[in-house]
Amino acid sequence: MSIADKLLVQRQRHLKWRAFDWLELALMILCGLLCFGFSLSVTADVVTRTIGHPWLWLQEVTSTLFIYAIFIGTAAATRRNDHLYLTAISEAMHGTPRLIVEVIIRLVVLGVAFCLIWYGYQNYLRGFGSFRLPSGTPIASLYVIIPLSGVLIGLFTIEQLVNGLRNGFDHPEPPDEDAAPVVTEAQVRAQP
Repeated sequence: MSIADKLLVQRQRHLKWRAFDWLELALMILCGLLCFGFSLSVTADVVTRTIGHPWLWLQEVTSTLFIYAIFIGTAAATRRNDHLYLTAISEAMHGTPRLIVEVIIRLVVLGVAFCLIWYGYQNYLRGFGSFRLPSGTPIASLYVIIPLSGVLIGLFTIEQLVNGLRNGFDHPEPPDEDAAPVVTEAQVRAQP
């Protein structure tokens, strides 16, 4: 089993285009690297402070990795339908009511993506007037990920809307390969 098979979620495949699988894979790998780097920088920060020789620049690295991981993870979660978007309500419905709820939910997510793009870009531009210490880099280096995340969230939401309207949102999921097998009453009676 390749790394792509392990990282790509096959759940709700009818809402995804295969052309974006490489993007989901790249986002998942990047998110893992960012989380690993964040953990490593926090550990190094604690160790250097404990021995009495703190590296002040590690706080900048830690905050950057943390912020980037959040927004990259949000985009990946949108593609994977792992974000919080009231799935319990929509999955309890069928037919037209489900279609309406699914479309409304995705339109709300699309609105959030638009806000991330619009206001994130404004913050990015304003970020060139403030600087991080001790490096002196513009705060815009932190804000650049916000509109980029909004673009990815919008792209994945449009993908789900188009495919959901075309193929329907209500599809039975294939059985989970890791789940325990279902044992019927006849199989139990047949055992010695």
